[in-house]
Amino acid sequence: MGRQIGQRLISLVIILFGLSILTFGLTFLLPSGPVEQVIEKMGITPDPEVIAELKHEYGFDQPFLVQYMNWLKGVFRGDLGFSVINNDSVNAILSRRLPNTVRLASVSFALMVLIAFPLGILSAVFRNRTADYVIRFMSFIGVSIPNFWFGMILIWVLGVRLRLLPVSGSIGWKSLVMPALTLGVTNSAYYVRRIRAVMSEQLSEEYISGLRSRGLSDRRIIMTHVLPNSLLAVITMLGMSFGSLLGGTMIVETIFSWNGIGKAAMEAVTGRDYALVQGYVLWMGCIYVLVNLLVDIIDQFLDPRIRRAMSSR
Repeated sequence: MGRQIGQRLISLVIILFGLSILTFGLTFLLPSGPVEQVIEKMGITPDPEVIAELKHEYGFDQPFLVQYMNWLKGVFRGDLGFSVINNDSVNAILSRRLPNTVRLASVSFALMVLIAFPLGILSAVFRNRTADYVIRFMSFIGVSIPNFWFGMILIWVLGVRLRLLPVSGSIGWKSLVMPALTLGVTNSAYYVRRIRAVMSEQLSEEYISGLRSRGLSDRRIIMTHVLPNSLLAVITMLGMSFGSLLGGTMIVETIFSWNGIGKAAMEAVTGRDYALVQGYVLWMGCIYVLVNLLVDIIDQFLDPRIRRAMSSR
């Protein structure tokens, strides 16, 4: 297994290297940058000489390879660059926003699992019955509804009409409820359908009839045999979903003014803060590749067939 992990870590470095070149190249080709944005915010008429002086001060007038190599050297030292717009380092900005994103991601993920697994199991157990039809219909609605639209409905009902929860901010547990509900409920709809599909497939296998003939109850069969066998097909999707939540969800965090990484990335894009954009993309790339590696390791522990296949290579 150590060999496979080493190979994946090498591929991680290659992927991140290519991702960094692509992101840095795209931001380099854009016609305007953070210097122009800073001057516009100050209400000063853009002066070519002032712009040229500021670009020279921050090193933006250097060739692409020189800028990229300087940035890459900083990355190897753990420095993701300096945000001209925020007048702060990218590391400091992301580290301030990270705890809020982790808190929102963890609660949303837990809520998603608590909704998806019971409903998915019920839908599979009562397949082609009334409960199954109702759950499938609700999951279809959940898949069809954009999460930002659902979030706005929650704001109108819980925040404006009932005045139970704050409509924005990231202080206190009450401000966490609506963004967590938005992400947890909308994402759970995908997993209800997926869990139902894999469990229905397992319940149609011949070994289920053998277990029933031995006198095992349906509850025991589902919990000790069907559910563990179905987890392998779902665990990869769950891992990638948690990875995307850790990267921050731009739209939802912006709607609720949740001070997380996703909102920081949205502000960086609209404000042409290219250093922060590059740091965010690198952060997202690390999360996705590492989560994918972790999911592969978990799959090997859960399924002996995967371990045998990997060891035979």
